[in-house]
Amino acid sequence: MPTTPHTPTADAGETYRFTRFRTSLLIDDLTFSPDAPAPGDHVPAFDLPVLDGGRFTSTDLGPRPVLLVFGSRTCPVTESAGPILNTLHREFGDRARFVLVNTREAHPGQHFDQPRTDDEKRRHADELRRHHAVPFEVAVDDLDGGLHRAMSPKPNSAYLIDSSGVIRFRAHWANDARGLHAALTDIVSGRVPHRDRSRAMAGPLLRAVGHLPGVVGFAGGRVEREIWLAAAPLALLSRVSRLLFRWLPKDLRGSAAATSITAVMVLLVAVAIGVAR
Repeated sequence: MPTTPHTPTADAGETYRFTRFRTSLLIDDLTFSPDAPAPGDHVPAFDLPVLDGGRFTSTDLGPRPVLLVFGSRTCPVTESAGPILNTLHREFGDRARFVLVNTREAHPGQHFDQPRTDDEKRRHADELRRHHAVPFEVAVDDLDGGLHRAMSPKPNSAYLIDSSGVIRFRAHWANDARGLHAALTDIVSGRVPHRDRSRAMAGPLLRAVGHLPGVVGFAGGRVEREIWLAAAPLALLSRVSRLLFRWLPKDLRGSAAATSITAVMVLLVAVAIGVAR
């Protein structure tokens, strides 16, 4: 069983293991809580099982720095981050330990819901690893997200931790390839990263938009309905990216959709002003 020093209440566990995506979850995802572990802090204590055996523990991180990433199979940001993480691992995997921690599902649906047992959680981790062909360790958080909640749960955050357990870099989204590459370059060279956190927000989210239709197709159509209710602009971007920009790589579809919607809005405003005159 995964263990952390945090013993969640039944209410906290139910809140963490939501079954319907809501606006409040999106709002929470956009900011770290003031007391969230930050660069310079020690990572909270944890002890998690790793697929295929072994443990990922705060007391034995190993001699190399660790890139700790949270993710799930139904997270569109994780979808866009998968190839980036695999590329980073090819470059830095001999000098840094990479660990992907499977969390709650970001967008549970009727075909791939929140896991309800430890065995289901492990199977979800297996599916996450298989889908992204992850070549490094995949650890499994407990059902109530002991480690994930202790770090201020974000769908796809990433942390660079030195061998003593001190956080040296924090990324809100693990698909920030430039920020993670720069931080890894510093830390494997024995330097504290020049920037201690990623400030990229809009870019990573737009890169994820083109992956949202694939998540809906995998998890179930209920997910799209929930996103329309909870985050209509995001759902609109996803719909436009799917209908008009299938010919583009998925990472570019969100930006193209945002540009086209903005252009239409500007045109409509210009027409309205012209009519008013």
